[in-house]
Amino acid sequence: MEIIAENKGKYAFIASFASSLVLVVIFSLLSFAVNSSRDVALYSQVDIIAGMIFVFILSMIVAASVWPGIIEKKMK
Repeated sequence: MEIIAENKGKYAFIASFASSLVLVVIFSLLSFAVNSSRDVALYSQVDIIAGMIFVFILSMIVAASVWPGIIEKKMK
């Protein structure tokens, strides 16, 4: 039983990390697209990088509470 519990934690972490990275990539693509479509940049590079970090941290917090339940249901 301990092996299964360890795997659930590992899978939940991997899923949380992967989903957070996907959201960061989407955020960065959209923010770079908005900046490139304007004559005067709306966001600075520092703003975009800080936003990426912010999105990653928040999405990890949310995903860490959502993914374990989903993985537990799938492993039963």
